[in-house]
Amino acid sequence: MALAIFDLDHTLLSGDSDHTWGQFLVDKKIVDPSHYEKQNDYFYEQYKAGALDIHEYLTFVLKPLTENPLATMLALRDEFVEDRIKPLITQKALDLIAKHRQAGDDLLIITATNAFITRPIATLLGFADLIAPEPEVIDGNYTGRITGIPSFHQGKVTRLEMWLAEKELNLEGAFFYSDSHNDLPLLNLVDHPVAVDSDEILTATATRNGWPIISLRNA
Repeated sequence: MALAIFDLDHTLLSGDSDHTWGQFLVDKKIVDPSHYEKQNDYFYEQYKAGALDIHEYLTFVLKPLTENPLATMLALRDEFVEDRIKPLITQKALDLIAKHRQAGDDLLIITATNAFITRPIATLLGFADLIAPEPEVIDGNYTGRITGIPSFHQGKVTRLEMWLAEKELNLEGAFFYSDSHNDLPLLNLVDHPVAVDSDEILTATATRNGWPIISLRNA
């Protein structure tokens, strides 16, 4: 048995849940369409370029949670998962998860997308364990901040190390599946790094290092 770690967006999902959530809020007119859509696209391009300020981005993406009733946001999230996320789950992704589950491996999703969005997605995919930026809640209300270290870039390594210590697990024989060069700090740490529908930088790195390159898309 080993630990099988999965990135979420563009890895287990054939799209980006964070960006898609932003577009969903625009479509539902929960946020100012022109401003929010422009900012959402800006941050997404920064992410792809490896230049994202994760704290600035999280402040932006968590703001709607502070401006709308929680019941409204929870209902919207349910609709979002049903209408926008389920179509992004491919049979190949489900088969890969099942392969590791049948092998008895411990399963973990680690993502830079905040837990308000990703926890129901992890549950939908059958994961009990999720590492994600945790939105802060005080007196039952979201503050627009997160607690602790955001699981992005080197922060994924830090958060994973904390999780491993808590679970009394280690990375011996571990797999990590990701699409993004932003995850190279963690990919370089595991015994079995796997590039999944990867960006150009990660594809080049994987090719140079002899890492497997796979696709989980329906094709």
